Formats: sequence, C-alpha cells, structure tokens
Amino acid sequence: MAADKHALHLIRVVQELSMARDVDSVAEIVRHAARELSGADGATFVLRDGDRCFYRDEDAISPLWKGQRFPMSACISGWVMLNRQATVIPDIYQDERIPHAAYRPTFVKSLVMVPIRTLEPIGAIGAYWASGYRATAEQVELLQALADSISIAMENVQVYAELEQRVEERTAQLAEANRRLHAEVRERERMAAEVRQLSLTDELTGLHNRRGFLLLAERELEAAQRRRSRCLLLYADLDYLKQTNDRHGHAAGDVMLIDAAQVLRSVFRSTDVLARLGGDEFVVLTSDYVSSEEVLQRLAAAIKAFQRQTGRQLSISLGVAESSLSAGAGLDSLLTQADAAMYANKCARRSLQVAS
Repeated sequence: MAADKHALHLIRVVQELSMARDVDSVAEIVRHAARELSGADGATFVLRDGDRCFYRDEDAISPLWKGQRFPMSACISGWVMLNRQATVIPDIYQDERIPHAAYRPTFVKSLVMVPIRTLEPIGAIGAYWASGYRATAEQVELLQALADSISIAMENVQVYAELEQRVEERTAQLAEANRRLHAEVRERERMAAEVRQLSLTDELTGLHNRRGFLLLAERELEAAQRRRSRCLLLYADLDYLKQTNDRHGHAAGDVMLIDAAQVLRSVFRSTDVLARLGGDEFVVLTSDYVSSEEVLQRLAAAIKAFQRQTGRQLSISLGVAESSLSAGAGLDSLLTQADAAMYANKCARRSLQVAS
C-alpha cells in the first residue's frame, strides 16, 4: 500500500514537473516531493554551478545550506555528480567524504544523495535524517526516479527559456522593423507632401502657382455653392514689370513680384486662395466678403501704405468677378470675366493717362 501511495505521489509530481516553466517552479516542487517520497527529516535540491555545488532550495526541520555554494570536491553532492551514482550514508561521521564541519551545526546524522541525470549530472537530490538511518532500496529508487524527472523538467525549462528568448528577440526585431517601416512611411509621406506643396507653390513669391490655384479654388468655389454663398475672384496684373526687367534686370523685377505678393497677403486671409498664375499675373479667390468695392478699396489702401513704408512704387491693374449661386457656374468662367474686367480697367487707366 505504501509503495502504491508513493507511486501515485511520484506520478503526480512528474505531472507537475512537466508543467514547470522555470527553475523556481521546479525547485518548489522538488524540495517538498523529495522529503515526502523519502520520509526524511529534510531534503535539498542542489544544482551544479561550474566547479561548485549550489544548494538551490531545501525543505527541512531546521535550516541546512540553502543559498550556499561549496566546491565539488568538498561535499557529498559533488561526489555524487562527479561519480554519477547515488550513495547511502547511515552515519555521516563515519564517512570520510562528508565535510564534518559543515554538518555539525545541522540536525543531519544520515543521508542519501542521488544525481540528477547520470550522464553529465546537472545536480543532485539529498534526503537527510536526524537519527541514524539506512535508506532502503525503494527510497533510493523513488529519489532517483524523481531526479530523472527533474532532469527532463530542467531540459524543458531550458528549451522553454530559449523559445521565449527567441520569441522576445523576434518580437523585438519585428517591432524594430515595424518602427522603421512606420518611420519610412512617415518620411515618404512628408516628402510626398513636400513635393506636392512644391508642385502647388510659386517658388519666387511663396503663393500658390497656377496648378495650386486651379485645384484649391475649384474646391472653395464648390464649397461656397453648397453653402449658398458667393465668391469674389480678383485678377491682378503687375504694371511695368517688363520695363523694369529691361531697364534694371530681372532681380529688380523679382522684387516687384515679391512686393505684390506681400501686399496681397496683407489684405486677404490665410483661408483665401492667393496665387501667381505666372509672369505678372496674380489671382485671389475670396469668400464671405462685404462687397467687391470694399475689397478693392482695402487693396488700394494697402498699396499706398506699402509705398509709404518702403518708398518703392507698386502699380497693379485689377479686375473682379463674382460667382453665381448656380452650381453650373465654374472657375473658368470667373477667370475669364475677371481677366476681361482687369484688361478693361487697364486700358481705361491708360486712356486717362494719355488724355491727361
């Protein structure tokens, strides 16, 4: 009956060891199982640590050597590992392999020690008695069977640890690859946005170019029509640009273009669409304005203020056109109307200058 009980207990311990995933779990199982299977007063779980024996854990009626390390040649657990065989010692003080000084502070009088794995042992299990006792063959067999199970469990722990490490390394590699991919995507998006912005921007003035204006103004015009409001399109032509280029060089002409852009920015909002169509032509599409006259007055005042502040002359011919509330009225029609109005105003101004 006792043998059956021990066998069932050993089976349960083996099952527990099969599920252990770290050395702490193995040690917790072993220290209790070794004592219960042997009926001893104490048990130790020893691991080989290079040329030393590490007393990893214990379960005993009083402290033994938990946490301590001893040379392989100076303790019985080391002898068991080096000789790859179990040993039974009924009286420790009659055995020259026992370091008596280490045992005198303890309760130990008798012991049995078995190696964990006979081929290249990785540790040992010790069972100890407080009075003289000779371990039976059955007790030794039970402890050796436990040790063999520990060997498998420790290998599983190592495999599991290696797998976890590989998973962690692979996860870290994937995380790094993912981070780099996201960084690359963001950089490409930034570069694409920058290229797109450059493709929509006039390099000299920083206003939108023709392509940018047509794209953004079309959207703004459609949005205004949906909310049943009008848009004003201002067509501006910078006067005397060709003469300035011919007389003073293109650098002077560029200054005039930049000045015109600065004045337009000072009058209109950031939500309005401002552009240089090319050459000396500028356009603005604005919404939520008071009237075309008010817009023209503000622009004329801004030109005068600029001339007073800088001492530079700036002459701009202007034409405006207002959008229809009809969804069919497009941007091309507004551009044509505003351009015609600008040309008419320029011709009229020249006629007045000639007549005067």
